Amino acid sequence: MAASSAVEYTIGGVKINFPCKAYPSQLAMMNSIVRGLNHGQHCLLESPTGSGKSLALLCSALAWQQAQYAKVEKSSGSPPEDGKKPPLPTPCQCACHSGAARTTPPAGASPAGRVIVDLTGPGTEAAACSSHSAKEEKKSPAKTETLASRLCGKLRESLEDSKDKDEDFQADKKRLRTPAVDQRNSKRRCMDRGVVYIDDEAEAERPVSGAQGWTMELSTQARGHGALPSPESCSPAACALCPCAGAGAKGGRRGLGGEKDQCCGSGGGGGETATAGEKKRKIPKIFFGTRTHKQIAQVAHELKRTLYSPTPMTILSSRDHTCVHPEVAPHANRNERCKELLDAKEGRSCRYYHNVHKMREQGTLQWVHGLHQAWDIEELVKLGTRLRSCAYYAARELMAEACIVFCPYNYLLDPLIRESMEINLKGQIVVLDEAHNIEDCARESASYTVNQNELLGAREELEAMVKHGIRPEHHHPLLAFCCSLTNWVQESSGALQERGYESSCKVWTGREVLAIFHQMGITAATFSILQKSLAAVLEKEERVGLVNGREDTVTVPTIGSGTQSVLKSLFMVLEYLYRQESRFAEDYRVALQQTYAWTVPSDLPDANGFFARPHRRRNSARTKTLVHTLSFWCLNPAVAFSDLSGSVHSIVLTSGTLSPMDSFSSELGISFPIQLEASHVINRSQVWVGTLGTGPQGRKLCATFQHAETFTFQDEVGALLLNVCQTMARGVLCFLPSYKVGHLLFS
Repeated sequence: MAASSAVEYTIGGVKINFPCKAYPSQLAMMNSIVRGLNHGQHCLLESPTGSGKSLALLCSALAWQQAQYAKVEKSSGSPPEDGKKPPLPTPCQCACHSGAARTTPPAGASPAGRVIVDLTGPGTEAAACSSHSAKEEKKSPAKTETLASRLCGKLRESLEDSKDKDEDFQADKKRLRTPAVDQRNSKRRCMDRGVVYIDDEAEAERPVSGAQGWTMELSTQARGHGALPSPESCSPAACALCPCAGAGAKGGRRGLGGEKDQCCGSGGGGGETATAGEKKRKIPKIFFGTRTHKQIAQVAHELKRTLYSPTPMTILSSRDHTCVHPEVAPHANRNERCKELLDAKEGRSCRYYHNVHKMREQGTLQWVHGLHQAWDIEELVKLGTRLRSCAYYAARELMAEACIVFCPYNYLLDPLIRESMEINLKGQIVVLDEAHNIEDCARESASYTVNQNELLGAREELEAMVKHGIRPEHHHPLLAFCCSLTNWVQESSGALQERGYESSCKVWTGREVLAIFHQMGITAATFSILQKSLAAVLEKEERVGLVNGREDTVTVPTIGSGTQSVLKSLFMVLEYLYRQESRFAEDYRVALQQTYAWTVPSDLPDANGFFARPHRRRNSARTKTLVHTLSFWCLNPAVAFSDLSGSVHSIVLTSGTLSPMDSFSSELGISFPIQLEASHVINRSQVWVGTLGTGPQGRKLCATFQHAETFTFQDEVGALLLNVCQTMARGVLCFLPSYKVGHLLFS
């Protein structure tokens, strides 16, 4: 989709800046999203592949968020007192804003490479305010100026000296108009510039509109190319290319709507809400979930095309993608190694973690390190490597001031990941793009599998804690739970039924497992006690003790990360089983499986204290070991979605294949009042469906595993794609069965 010109659409009272003329399906999607966000309803939107879903999602959601900032800023203004005129806001003193306030393009001149889009309502309001403030400055020359204003003034004077002082470029005088006339004139000017108004009707009276009901007229003045609007017509936020935007970096940078970024609810990171008392409404954050990290990079690239590119953002990912520590990055288990450095178990701490302050704030990231526009995770990693700062924790800290947060699906659906990443979705907007695989992800998020060795390891560690008298009142209930579970697994292993070669299994329903747990003394009442005990043992505590004969503060030891993971995951599943009087018990199956695995014994030194080299080991050193695994399988995706449906502001699911929508929404257990099945962007007459058995050279196209690895097949497919691309000059969208096949063809 080529970006021909920037257009502003007004949908449901929200002004949306779109980088090009939108397709009817994009207009339908933006209309549905704005309606859903306005009324706090969930949206289920289907639009064909290649119709620009991600771009419509980003622009409409961020435009709605910007409109909420504007409403809060307008409502928080203090009323006039004693009949006095309220003071006008101090205008920006930078070169681009102050110059734009004094100069307007001559009549009849067409913009060169830039499309002027009016986002502030009345077109002359910003210019009038700037002109009035300039007069006030002339009346009071003795007013104290800041260093930034003096520097910007000198820069403005140098720019003015190089220009011809023509009277045609002077600012218009302030004119007084009635509100009705001003509104009509403003709308007429917006229509002349290519602004399209699409009035949204009442929710109860308006049906879900289809893609065929949209009409739009684009004026000739809005056909230029431009990346950024003029400063006087931009949003209340500061210009992305001048130093004035850095003024709010201390204590939270101002977002697109002019309010501090910390007004974006409390979506994680411990960010405080900048409210006047408690009357100011929280502005929801946008959590944008995709399936893979590669798709996040594509969405960030789409965001960079829009006028919302300077929006404060962050990308959450694992240490595998963001760790820059030279000792942790090559480690097999980066999570464990990172935690060891943070706890300083070997007497060394992570110096990269202590440098997080260099890139933890949105203002610093944009105005000091140059990430003015939307960025991807690779840019953050490069910056962390250059500054020797931890990109993983910096991305988490940036979430406090971010207006939009990008992350994979499971970061939003898995309760354990939400807890570890400090993601609070209450009152936030959750957008899940390419959501046709969301059901499998939801089921996996509410499931857990643990083997017998992990249970035994957790039991041994808890026994050591009780033996050494470390918080015995809290560790003892957890030890009893692990002993009961391991004993039940050991007793049940004798009643397994053979299912295949060297594998046996037995499956219980959720109700049956709850009855078994009740016999072991694990009930809904005792489970709440176990949860409190686990929370108590995970708290970090320091006590006064003797260290080398002197009194000093000593940190109370806690259980290891492996035991923590086992207990947290088991308690997550039990919490779902006991929730709302065992509402989801029938949605679970518990399986005990017995298999065999080949293991290699750990290296032991010989009589002389030497270890054998790996290539000198004999294959007979491997041993066949019996393995028991206990699996809690969640069969209903509604279990994971039950955490979100009642707490978030809106859930927006989009994909190219969601039909039939009734069955899809019923499986998720969520009511979607707003549903859309948009038509494709091309006509049916442009579609040809057929199969090709041979390529241009007459060779057979058989994409089985055996033939796909051969150069003959790869050359034939490459020649076929080349011929098609040479014929279709405007571009080709090619689908391949897997990433592996794509890698073979491109390499």
